[in-house]
Amino acid sequence: MRLTFVGSGDAFAGGGRFQACLHLDGGSEPLLLDCGATTLIALKRLAVDPASLGHIALSHLHGDHFAGLPWVILDGQFANRTKPLAITGPEGVRERVERTFELLYPGATEADRPFETSFVEFAARVPLEFGPARITAVPVQHSSDTRPHALRVEYGGRVIAYSGDTEWTDTLPELARGTDLFVCECNFFDKHAPGHLDYQTLMEKRSQLETERIVITHMSEDMLGRLSEIELEPAADGAVIEL
Repeated sequence: MRLTFVGSGDAFAGGGRFQACLHLDGGSEPLLLDCGATTLIALKRLAVDPASLGHIALSHLHGDHFAGLPWVILDGQFANRTKPLAITGPEGVRERVERTFELLYPGATEADRPFETSFVEFAARVPLEFGPARITAVPVQHSSDTRPHALRVEYGGRVIAYSGDTEWTDTLPELARGTDLFVCECNFFDKHAPGHLDYQTLMEKRSQLETERIVITHMSEDMLGRLSEIELEPAADGAVIEL
């Protein structure tokens, strides 16, 4: 199984990085976790054909995690894509994506396309069979109106945990337990900000995270400027992890 960091930056493109997006490959077909606004550009820079993606799972409904979907869909429309696209996310995912799409491109939600786009809402702690993966969403602490969840993903014979955006919460040890990899947001080095993790807190809680490997992502300029001081493994755009 291969995980590629399509985007490892925060909402404000810290360090010139693309927004949140993980590409999993090596299962029966590829899977995307999150689809930030910069995702189409980042995929094409990595020579990943967006039409190869049949399944996209969203952790929550902030633009740097889902707002790339309109461009991925439009790209498929004009490239004569035929492969169906399934999107899963929290409650309200279809309405939020379509409302965003309509604001960006009025009338786009009513356009005829040569492929089907479907939406599935996940429920907290209820495993969902989603294309090539089994996904269990776990509630976390972030902006409540984005319906924030972390994702535990069984794919290609491995188990990956992905925090989405969250401050420290006791659901994170539940999420990470027994996984091969935990991809965890780490927005700041020592600044305690609501809805986000910082490196010092993560290190204080490290012993509670029973996982084989932790890689931190979603890093701000503040965090990126302190990478020489950290013990945990940082993500980078285009970085590949083989499991």
